[in-house]
Amino acid sequence: MLKTPTVLVENLKKHYIIRRAGMFNRDLDTLRAVDGVDLEIFQGETFGLVGESGCGKSTLGRQVLRLEDPTEGRVYFEGEDLQALDRQGLKKLRRQAQIVFQDPYSSLNPRKTVGRIIEDPLIIHQHGSQAERRKKVLRLIEEVGLKSEHLSRYPHQFSGGQRQRICVARALALNPKFVLCDEPVSALDVSIQAQVINLFRDLQERHHLTYLFISHDLNLVRYISDRVAVMYLGRLVELAASKTIYRQPLHPYTIALQAATPVADPKGARERFLLQGDVPSPIHPPPGCRFEPRCTRAQDICREAEPEWREIESDHWVRCFFAG
Repeated sequence: MLKTPTVLVENLKKHYIIRRAGMFNRDLDTLRAVDGVDLEIFQGETFGLVGESGCGKSTLGRQVLRLEDPTEGRVYFEGEDLQALDRQGLKKLRRQAQIVFQDPYSSLNPRKTVGRIIEDPLIIHQHGSQAERRKKVLRLIEEVGLKSEHLSRYPHQFSGGQRQRICVARALALNPKFVLCDEPVSALDVSIQAQVINLFRDLQERHHLTYLFISHDLNLVRYISDRVAVMYLGRLVELAASKTIYRQPLHPYTIALQAATPVADPKGARERFLLQGDVPSPIHPPPGCRFEPRCTRAQDICREAEPEWREIESDHWVRCFFAG
């Protein structure tokens, strides 16, 4: 029996028009932040999305929640086309899909107490009486590992890890089914990252959540995710189960990301795979394979044609002429 995805993305594109400032605002060029992405996220799974800064992964995430409208393509949430939603439909979506932002410092209102920050979604969506809301806020703050006395304090009185726990509590206030985690631990100390990641895992099991987990750290994504997609210059280049990505990466870019990940064991040997050159501009991507200018395996066909998105093995997809 085929599973129905919670989130379905079809040929998603987000292009930004670059204009010159001045009296005559002519269109100069097009920045292709996301340039044709297909993916499925199933109920209860953690879908990891990894790639270098500027590859388009956060832009993709914002379109999944329709915080931005795509240039082309469709996003479906539980079978419903997000582009077809009106204002009331979007308000309903916000109750089912929430986000935890990267920066816990700028994503909290410094003028509001923690209790009011967590309660705001309940007020906006008219959830219960004041007493019921207060009771739920208290349960949420304790569920993320903080105490009831923290509710009367302001965000500046907390550490980065504590602020991110507050952000998680706010995201869970409306009992969502889906949570987008946009690099939620990258701004935290390494010692705190593991605690927050384990909190995400515990909350997922307790609330039956579905995650889209965005990060630039392949090791971190592999730890928390069921499946992992690797993104490069606006497109997916590999997608497989997290164990498969770690044990048998096929795309040269995935191999390079894995080789760049620090090894905890100082005696552990790892084959060096150094990338050459810089990431090409998303305004003028190279013809053919977008990874070709940095790939040590590139041949003439890589410069002439773009590789297709193909399934090498069961549920293992890759965009490379020589993979498999």
